[in-house]
Amino acid sequence: MRKDERKIKRLQRCLSKTQKGSNNRAKARNKLGRAHLKVSRRRNDWVCKLAQHVIQSNDLVAIENLKVRNMVKNHCLAKSIFDSEALASLRASAAWYRFREWLEYFGVVYGVPVITVNPSYTSQNCSNCGSRVVKTLSTRTHKCPHCGFVADRDENAALNILKSALKEWANTVGRTEFEVSGEIPLCKNRGNLTRVRELEERESLTSNG
Repeated sequence: MRKDERKIKRLQRCLSKTQKGSNNRAKARNKLGRAHLKVSRRRNDWVCKLAQHVIQSNDLVAIENLKVRNMVKNHCLAKSIFDSEALASLRASAAWYRFREWLEYFGVVYGVPVITVNPSYTSQNCSNCGSRVVKTLSTRTHKCPHCGFVADRDENAALNILKSALKEWANTVGRTEFEVSGEIPLCKNRGNLTRVRELEERESLTSNG
């Protein structure tokens, strides 16, 4: 993808050097348009395949409800979020939004719940005891002074996201059953509830390990 972006920049420079209204300018514009189309199709194909793989590999998918336009304003995060510096905010938002759309689409197709959670303090809160441990962006290891839990920053955030998603999913299952029948039956949706319990047990074993 970076290679394609460099090619686009080169074609943009070539276009800017051509004379307006000339045949060479029209040819350069067509080459640049085809290059943009190729990158767009390649990105969409990669995002689609990745989303399908994520859905097929998991029983539940939890993601943060991120505001990408705000994230790209942080120059420390921007390089990791978007492919190109040009039109960064637009492209990053489009790519991330498309990935989320594909996740939700394949989630419906394969019957896998996709839960979005509030991203606030997911990397700051301790996933083991819940205490808030303030960190800078450069701090990549979570060390809780309250319970002694140590983990990679991203792993700690992932555990917090999973916990929030499991709570939201359990509440959603309960609300759905109550709205349909007026009470919460013990037998209906047992498969979904069993899946939630299995995920909770798996998450608990991961935290203790």
